[in-house]
Amino acid sequence: MTAAPGTYAVKSDLAYTVVRNRILTGEYPPGSTFNQATLAVELGISTTPLREALRKLDSEGLVQLGAHRDAVVTSLSVEEARDLLEMRLALDPLAAGLAAERRTRDDIAAIRAAADIHALPAHPTIDALVRHRRFHQTIYLASHNEVLITTLDTLWDKNDRYRLAGLRRDRTADEHAQKDAEHHELMMCVIAGDSDGARAVMHRHIQSSLGATATELLED
Repeated sequence: MTAAPGTYAVKSDLAYTVVRNRILTGEYPPGSTFNQATLAVELGISTTPLREALRKLDSEGLVQLGAHRDAVVTSLSVEEARDLLEMRLALDPLAAGLAAERRTRDDIAAIRAAADIHALPAHPTIDALVRHRRFHQTIYLASHNEVLITTLDTLWDKNDRYRLAGLRRDRTADEHAQKDAEHHELMMCVIAGDSDGARAVMHRHIQSSLGATATELLED
């Protein structure tokens, strides 16, 4: 029987979210293998939408699809961590500076609404990760540069596991306070139209980010 239009899209989105969250929370650690047929039964879907979801995760570098219907969670790489950090040091400040120049009233309202966040704890929930990303996303959406926005979305997708890996090194209370202060300072620079200030704050923010910490840990 032919599936109704859109059926697989909805089910593949569900499978993508479930598997990605399990990878990010460590339920599926790097190097672990899971069987596609078994997972499909668990999720109550066929292997076709699951395969579609896994292909998307494969394109993001989170899994590798095996020849025998198994999927392997990719290992963390110091080279990839360094590459991601270098890209973010270049592009996040650019987006913040453009946001300060181009933000609209709607952008400012969205930034303020997303600004009630705190530095990620040692064991963040998926909700905490989503709220943290949402704040940063409101900044680079305000750049109104579609190529830059798409690129940063991809970088965030790839960087999530490294962000969690960075949490293996406990932050001090002062470090938590510093990251919270940087979020507030970034928001105020963008709202005030201070492009140079926004770029400087964002560059400093990335230099001491969880991605930077993950790079150091993997190098060690």
